[in-house]
Amino acid sequence: AAEGKAAEGTEEEEDDFGYRLFPDRNKKPQSFLVRSLFTFHNRCQLMLRMTLDTNPYAQLLLEAMKQSGCTVFNDRHFSCENCDGCVSGGFDSATSQIVLCQNNIRHQSHMNRVVTHELIHAFDHCRAHVDWFNNVKHLACSEIRAANLSGDCTLMNEIARFKFGLKGHHQACVRDRAIRSILAVRKVSKEMAEKAVDEVFDACFNDLEPFGRIPHSKTDAKRAYRDFQNRDRYNANL
Repeated sequence: AAEGKAAEGTEEEEDDFGYRLFPDRNKKPQSFLVRSLFTFHNRCQLMLRMTLDTNPYAQLLLEAMKQSGCTVFNDRHFSCENCDGCVSGGFDSATSQIVLCQNNIRHQSHMNRVVTHELIHAFDHCRAHVDWFNNVKHLACSEIRAANLSGDCTLMNEIARFKFGLKGHHQACVRDRAIRSILAVRKVSKEMAEKAVDEVFDACFNDLEPFGRIPHSKTDAKRAYRDFQNRDRYNANL
């Protein structure tokens, strides 16, 4: 990372760490009445509630966060906001908040994936000393884990993007999405993003906590959630 800073010296000063994509971050909160008038906001809140109540990926992560001493509260740790471009969400490590892009998330299945993806970042932030801003390898590791474990790269999602399953497709998808995520929020070259992802890929791809497996479907996620709860009960009895 230090070499990267030296090489990218002039750009580093201007790096806003992706905050330009989330313009609502710096605005004063709007009154409840004003917010209520925006259907985007209400729809976002309803979809978020549905995800937290029913989605096994999110439920497992919320449980794991709680066990790690980082309980997630709906009203404090999630924020529905308007975002620029086509980003769907982000994790703001400075406030430990997950930003959900209410103008870009239009379907429940999309909300499920975004919440899961960002909760993986939050889980990593909770359990490890992640240097999000200065160490691109740390960011790369969490992006690899988020793409691998959130359902971003399931075959159905890839087919929907017109990318059809070739051998090794899952790994290729995870690598590609991790690189694109880094480039969206950091002013680094594509080469630097690729290098960071490739250097940590094997270790981070194989770090399956807290799922214990790559959940390729909701059924897998439900099984992982059950196993996680049983593991917890087993440990409590030791």
